[in-house]
Amino acid sequence: MKVLVAPDTFTGTLSAAAATHAIALGWRSARPLDELVLVPMADGGEGTIEVVAAAVPGAQRQEIEVLDARGRPTVAAWLSLPDDRALIECASACGLSQLEPDERDPVTATSFGVGQLLLAARAAGHGALVIGLGGSATVDGGVGAARALGHRLTIHAGELDRVGREAPLDAAVVVAADVSSPLLGPEGAALRFGRQKGGSEADLPLLECSLKRLADVVERDLDGGPWRDLPGAGAAGGLGFGLAAFCGARIEPGAPIVAELVGLADALDGATYAITGEGALDRQTATGKVPAHVLSLARERRVKTFAIAGRLEDGAGDPFDAVAELGLEGLRCPAELLAARAAELARSVLQE
Repeated sequence: MKVLVAPDTFTGTLSAAAATHAIALGWRSARPLDELVLVPMADGGEGTIEVVAAAVPGAQRQEIEVLDARGRPTVAAWLSLPDDRALIECASACGLSQLEPDERDPVTATSFGVGQLLLAARAAGHGALVIGLGGSATVDGGVGAARALGHRLTIHAGELDRVGREAPLDAAVVVAADVSSPLLGPEGAALRFGRQKGGSEADLPLLECSLKRLADVVERDLDGGPWRDLPGAGAAGGLGFGLAAFCGARIEPGAPIVAELVGLADALDGATYAITGEGALDRQTATGKVPAHVLSLARERRVKTFAIAGRLEDGAGDPFDAVAELGLEGLRCPAELLAARAAELARSVLQE
């Protein structure tokens, strides 16, 4: 029997590769004769480069010094793909995981390093740039990246007054967004995600107001908008919005982009079961996260699909054929618990 194993990162505990290995270990302990096909996945967030680099022959990792979210030098990576695309991960430059808890401040964090990565990939000759959004420490609406790319943003009396496209990137840019949030509102970059980036309750309305001012000025001064309500405009602290406005980027769900790169659909062909997972199965899962995309492809092939999550929100597991949760203990020993839950699911197959 063929079984596909394709989880995302369990953020803060296990990489996608480590999670895949743990699930496979547990499943084999209960069903050693099954054929396991291992396809670690990502949705554009942290770990995307590693997943694609391991799966795509000829992909070459490149490194460059850029500024991190606090404006300090750091080494960031991007991937040169054999089809002439470049894959960039914003978390490599302005990732939340790069900062200590007491360093996290979305009011001052900048996406400048992301613009530096885009310039480096373009200078290397890539005319098509794919940038994964997710795991950022920023809520700057892409202002930092725009400045790095050479665009003009004029401040008057402490407020953004005027913007202009000054230096066309001259590349086709696709944004692989890990969420479908708009820029503004209760599900937007500031009010929905600001807290997890270190924002205080007092910071959130300030950030929302700044993003609204940015959207008003950008959509007044630049042709091609509006962009604020595009699904994914609020990804990575509004970087989706900024890249759409300043680079003409097309925003797409990240999981299907990564799935195409790693050959997930082909790996599912002929499978009887699929196992996926992530740190939390919640209301965001259905908006383009890895488990939802694995489930969608599996359903097309009538493949039963299981999901394992560190935390399971009520109702989020309903679309799957079976789900398992690690719970709080998953923070202490995630690999062991993930293997144990996979073994339990495998044993449930024996009882069918």
